[in-house]
Amino acid sequence: MVRSRLLMNVPIDTAAQREHAKEKFYVICQSFGWTLFVGVQLAFLPLFGSGESTRNATLTSATLIMVGLLGLLLTHYARPFIGRWSWKDLGWRALIPRVLGMSAVLSFLWSLIGYGYIYVVCGLPWPSKYPPALIFTFSWFNGVTLFVGWFCLYFFYHLSDRFKRLEIERLQLIASVKEAELRALKSQINPHFLFNSLNSLRALIDEDAPRARESVTRLANMLRYSLQSGQQETVVFEEELRIVEDYLALEQIRHENRLRLRWDISAEARAQALPPMLLQTLVENAVKYGIGSRREGGELFISAHCDAAAAGQPAMLHIRVTNPGNLAVPINGATATAEKSTGLGLRNASDRLRLLFGDKAALCLHGETAGLVTADVRIPINSVD
Repeated sequence: MVRSRLLMNVPIDTAAQREHAKEKFYVICQSFGWTLFVGVQLAFLPLFGSGESTRNATLTSATLIMVGLLGLLLTHYARPFIGRWSWKDLGWRALIPRVLGMSAVLSFLWSLIGYGYIYVVCGLPWPSKYPPALIFTFSWFNGVTLFVGWFCLYFFYHLSDRFKRLEIERLQLIASVKEAELRALKSQINPHFLFNSLNSLRALIDEDAPRARESVTRLANMLRYSLQSGQQETVVFEEELRIVEDYLALEQIRHENRLRLRWDISAEARAQALPPMLLQTLVENAVKYGIGSRREGGELFISAHCDAAAAGQPAMLHIRVTNPGNLAVPINGATATAEKSTGLGLRNASDRLRLLFGDKAALCLHGETAGLVTADVRIPINSVD
């Protein structure tokens, strides 16, 4: 599948679904984090309280659970203030002092409520030989470290989520631009093709009316294909080949024996996909500037084969259109034209290949030998659906 369509077809959750998923993830992380904190404290409790009675150990365990729940509530109710003050949109320099200040406030409340409830409300005796002010200060600084860690994890998640959303929006924008460019290029190809075909038909009307009627039928087939294929990004090579045969039949009526054809199309190549009007553009360019501009005319050689995958390279559909001519100055360093060609059709074909296949596909014009020019196209196989 082409990259632009791939990007546009990725299912995107609604804002409500994304918020619900984020809220669910937050609840899981909060529950797991504070449960882990309490669990670690309880696991180390026997190491520091080996001489305590069963009653004191139970009381200490209940206190630790209460402290963990208090930390969970404080961090949970800090979130509305973070959203109200738009801290998620701040840079690190502006965010760091705010995080430190909020951590200090939460830690102060955490210690004040915890010690106040245990030793003031419940009236339990002070168990340490150190004064309460020293223990309170030590607990406060420990709490600041803990809450700073919590805020770092919280903002890191939201920062990565914001980068992810920006990347998705950027890719969607790129896909939209590529789709718009592709539609614009297709709209350029149809008038270009119609203009050249009508010129051929106008020349035939005065020369041979029956053949002109046949030409009208062939032109109708070509126009129908052009309009229908304009809604598609790729077509089967066999379909494109039939339209090219109609086009060349028109041109042979006009040029007679000045236009000589030679074909070499493999059966495998006929089943491959390519952008619509690609081969038609190459053949039209070759006839107009390689055959039509020469009194003696010349031979047009069209070949298509599938090249096997090489080291680091996918299998390729290899198309070659060779006509008489002399190579002129390359356009944009990638697409060249012969003699008086404006290069519009070839430039559009090259741009479409780039949009559909990226750097994997290529179109170039080069001189085979003196007096011969070949349009060489390589398209990766199995790159489109």
